Amino acid sequence: MAVSLRIIALCAFLTAMMFAGAFAVRSESTGDESTHVKSLRNSTMADRLDESGELKHEHAVDDPEAIAAMVESNIRNSTERRKLGFLSCGTGNPIDDCWRCDRNWIRNRKRLADCAIGFGRNAVGGRDGRYYVVTDPSDDDAVNPRPGTLRHAVIQDRPLWIVFKRDMVITLKQELIMNSFKTIDGRGANVHIANGACITIQYVTNVIVHGLHIHDCKPTGNAMVRSSPSHYGWRTMADGDGISIFGASHIWIDHNSLSSCSDGLIDAIMGSTAITISNNYFTQHNEVMLLGHSDSNTRDKVMQVTVAYNHFGEGLTQRMPRCRHGYFHVVNNDYTSWEMYAIGGSANPTINSQGNRFLASNNQFTKEVTKRIVDSDDNTWKDWNWRSEGDLLLNGAYFTPSGGGASASYARASSLAAKPSSLVSTLTSDAGVLNCRKGVQC
Repeated sequence: MAVSLRIIALCAFLTAMMFAGAFAVRSESTGDESTHVKSLRNSTMADRLDESGELKHEHAVDDPEAIAAMVESNIRNSTERRKLGFLSCGTGNPIDDCWRCDRNWIRNRKRLADCAIGFGRNAVGGRDGRYYVVTDPSDDDAVNPRPGTLRHAVIQDRPLWIVFKRDMVITLKQELIMNSFKTIDGRGANVHIANGACITIQYVTNVIVHGLHIHDCKPTGNAMVRSSPSHYGWRTMADGDGISIFGASHIWIDHNSLSSCSDGLIDAIMGSTAITISNNYFTQHNEVMLLGHSDSNTRDKVMQVTVAYNHFGEGLTQRMPRCRHGYFHVVNNDYTSWEMYAIGGSANPTINSQGNRFLASNNQFTKEVTKRIVDSDDNTWKDWNWRSEGDLLLNGAYFTPSGGGASASYARASSLAAKPSSLVSTLTSDAGVLNCRKGVQC
């Protein structure tokens, strides 16, 4: 009898401890989430100086090399799981394998926010807010947008996960100026932003853009445009970029199809940082991607961008990307061809090219992957840190390294290498907008 009582008492004690532990964990988790969101909301885009006097952005990481290694580790782990058969739908692409195996993705949309890698890995978008369903493709009034429109959704002050009721083509009269903590999620609908203005992400934080067709963007401006429920102002002429990132941080651009815009398809400038550009399909364009405003704008020294698993496809000329000042990790992308060059830059950017596949055209004068935009008598580029590791160079393509990247002693350990470039076609086979339908895997 005494033994039975001791057993009952022990069970009661363990049950009480489990309940208390669960409650403590829940309370701690909830508090951390609240504090994290509040701190991000109250964050500014101001730069600061570190102890050595170097310009530093509050959202820039101290060790960009560590983030590059983290990307490589994620790729390696995802691929190993695929080899072992743990994921029936696994491709080895760690972003896609994080969420695409779920047949109930439509009920678990926000899981996507936990799947980014690289410098933009902390972009939560509208994860902590409600869903907003866009039902109206019109854009009649840029100052007083109608509820149910995309413009009305993106200007709100609260976090929102924005989805679409049906297929639609949205022709914007003026720039779509986004507010912080927003996800535009086109999965499950065929959504085109085309034939007008396009997306501007300016002086905000935590934005995810996923699953949109963005094309034929035009210059607009010299008009009043609302950017929040409490503010609208005069906008000068915009260049006609597909997505313009200006002084923003924690940005993730994933699984979009972009083509044929008046200026760049994606431009990030003016101290923007903590950005991942992944799984996109780029076609039919001249100046594809600009990362850095100008040689004289040293604020872009804080810029940190991961460019991964994208397919640079048919009809592209240059800037894939074109970099200035910052740190750029270009990993496991597929380059079909280019008419001038693939990766270029000026003002001493650090470019880390790993595991990409570069297929040059048959033009003997455009075989070089890289281009330094400098005066002919300027040899300072030889000290710039541009390196190629594990890239597959086809049809005469060649990459000109410089700086530390030209030295064998600077090469990274093979255990930290990106996925082999021979598998790039698999990693990028679903680049661009996915065909996601209810009840089946995307």
